[in-house]
Amino acid sequence: MRAVTIGFATGAAWLQTQAALPSPMADLAAALVLAAWLLSWYACLRWQMHRFGARTNAALRCATSLLAGAVIGFLWAGWMAYRVLAPQLAAADEGRDFTLIGTIDNLPYRFDQGVRFNFAVERVLGRAQDSVPPHISLAWYAGFRDQVNEIGDVQPGERWQLTVRLQRPHGNANPYGFDYEAWLLEQGLRATGYVRPAPNNRRLDGFVFSVGNVIERARAMLRARILGALPGKPYAGVIVALVVGDQRGIDQSDWNVFNRTGIGHLISISGLHITMVAGLFALAAFNLWRYSFFTRAQLPLLLPAQKVAALVGATVALFYVLLAGFGVPAQRTLYMLMVVAAALWMNRIASVSHVLCCALGVVVLIDSWAVLWPGFWLSFGAVGTILYATVGRTTPRTARRDDAAPRPTRLEQFWQALRVGAHTQYAVTFGLVPLTMLLFAQVSVVSPLANAVAIPLISLVVTPLALVGSMLPALLAAPVLGLAHLLVEWLAACLQWFSGLRYAVWSAPTPSFWLFCWAMGGTIWLLAPRGWPVRWLGLASWIPLLAAEPSHPAPGRMTVTAFDVGQGMALLIETSGHRLLYDTGPAYSLTSNAGNRVILPYLKARGIAALDGMIVSHSDADHSGGALTLLDGVRVEWVLSSLPFQHPIARAARQHLRCAAGQRWDWDGVRFELLHPPAASYADATLKPNARGCTLKITAGGKSMLLAADIEAAQEAALVQRDRASLRADVLLAPHHGSGTSSTPAFLLAVQPRTALFQVGYRNRYHHPKAEIYERYGQLHIERLRTDLAGALTLDFGDTIEIGAWRQAHARYWYSR
Repeated sequence: MRAVTIGFATGAAWLQTQAALPSPMADLAAALVLAAWLLSWYACLRWQMHRFGARTNAALRCATSLLAGAVIGFLWAGWMAYRVLAPQLAAADEGRDFTLIGTIDNLPYRFDQGVRFNFAVERVLGRAQDSVPPHISLAWYAGFRDQVNEIGDVQPGERWQLTVRLQRPHGNANPYGFDYEAWLLEQGLRATGYVRPAPNNRRLDGFVFSVGNVIERARAMLRARILGALPGKPYAGVIVALVVGDQRGIDQSDWNVFNRTGIGHLISISGLHITMVAGLFALAAFNLWRYSFFTRAQLPLLLPAQKVAALVGATVALFYVLLAGFGVPAQRTLYMLMVVAAALWMNRIASVSHVLCCALGVVVLIDSWAVLWPGFWLSFGAVGTILYATVGRTTPRTARRDDAAPRPTRLEQFWQALRVGAHTQYAVTFGLVPLTMLLFAQVSVVSPLANAVAIPLISLVVTPLALVGSMLPALLAAPVLGLAHLLVEWLAACLQWFSGLRYAVWSAPTPSFWLFCWAMGGTIWLLAPRGWPVRWLGLASWIPLLAAEPSHPAPGRMTVTAFDVGQGMALLIETSGHRLLYDTGPAYSLTSNAGNRVILPYLKARGIAALDGMIVSHSDADHSGGALTLLDGVRVEWVLSSLPFQHPIARAARQHLRCAAGQRWDWDGVRFELLHPPAASYADATLKPNARGCTLKITAGGKSMLLAADIEAAQEAALVQRDRASLRADVLLAPHHGSGTSSTPAFLLAVQPRTALFQVGYRNRYHHPKAEIYERYGQLHIERLRTDLAGALTLDFGDTIEIGAWRQAHARYWYSR
């Protein structure tokens, strides 16, 4: 059973790496071949079993089970993918308005610009029903919020009629970035869009009954009660996360502190919290039933108290997990508790490995995309590590004494519990180092100390207070929730001190899979039982993992990464010893930008902690939106820009200089030169920011690239007239994203690029690149690459220019075409 389950999860994970789904006929043929092969193999094994030893037979059975489970998992995940991908929005319907009737299908998220929610479509007015997928994600932006306020805020379970504009699932595609399209697929959301202003937008029903709607409405009521009791409190979002699992109200700055101190797993309804709450209710039920609710009913004679406690604990865990939004850690805990409860009811002894594998199988069976997310691997990895390092090794010595020996005192019991807890924390801390480095390219050094403070406080005090306070009447809820918030506030102050330590986090480049396996093998050696020879040598396997340095191009060569940041520009230029960031991408919201969503995750995964320089071509938000975040997140030696000296970016820079034509420098055999703007242009107050866009030419190995920011026709003409020869380049970053005001024929003929890059957002509102401009590049036989279609682009400059596209190199079956 265990081998089949592990194989099943492996097969499901294997499918998620495929560029295309196998055809249904191929799936059917594979299933038939597998069945025939298993039957013949089993018959042969039974016939020849006497020829082999017991160990050989066990190994053969295990290998057969693993293989069978892998094929079944692959086929199951493929069938689930076909089922979810089947409803699609037609490409021709993108950008068209639909009038829909449906229900609010989840807990809405309110942000500064509006509200976002999932919508279960019931009817499509005036169009075929199957023209719109049954589940979509919608945003109602602030520009239209007056209409929402007149009707009333959207709540889970309400039926609405809405006019919406939709598009197919699409997200930014970057190395080490969040895969938004995979997340939408897992949620069953096959279109995204926004509500259009229309007079027929109205609520039709206050509540539509279904089990899911009841759960989501309960979550919304609890969230509203908590936020009402803690108005304006900085950590009210943490209390909400502990009660209903909604983490969207926690500030990104707080997440940075939680992640640096390694306690992010506690700021939600984690497995630890579920186990604690279920255990408390089970203990209460056990004692009440054992004493027959202090009557003479003698209830244990009807049903053992242990079975009642198991039933109550599993039921409470189920309700708590439903409130949590059914996340993977919560699911894992729920299924493990249910397996234990079922074993107790059937008078069976369940081994911990069987319980864990059963939970693994159920999680992947219900959600085959769970294997894509770090939470899945950390959740099962943590439990597996604890089981490996503790089962059979932490039995109290007093339990092994003779029956006549005196019972241990409370002090002895306390110290034994403390030793067990310390050993468990040691096992988790060391056991998850390789996996944490693989997933996040960093490990929290202060995590053991931070968790020693946070685990008992959050699990034993704050979470019970938050749960009780959210259920009490408003008059009593305020002081209870206020106390819980005060404790979180004190904990946050402590964590900020931990996070501010110089070596709070150890960072290194994301390891290769083989390096991870090597380090994981050493970790297993390190956590082996007592008596295992020289266990400390397991630490040596971490040396190449933790001491790795970021990769660099060879001297004289250059690598350019053009990020997929949506409608904006951001490129990382790397030489053998230096790194330069050209523009920083757009700002998506008040707290979200290309800096913290795309560029910083990439730099951290590469192990890059500092930049030698940053160029912010001009002040437009699609070029400067991530600059302040990056200046705060990594060390930047200097900033070159066309910004005023009083601009916040210029003030935040360690050293700020204005870019001007004629500036040149050499890094490791690579030449950089600024071609625009002229220094005299800063005296002209009538110029728009685009007109002063810092235009940079980079030459490496005889090949060159021209980064033209958002210059327009007038600036292009001036460059052609001023120094036509210097414009010649093999690669051109299309000026102003391919707008109709740039890329004049004279300019393109002067540059003569072989390849042009268009950094544009998918179906952006400016319609960049303009059709006539895009066609102009094609007529000149220039290769055209778009980040909205190809994802991030990587260009390696040497004797030749090698170009890689992320969506092609990392193709997955769910990517939009």
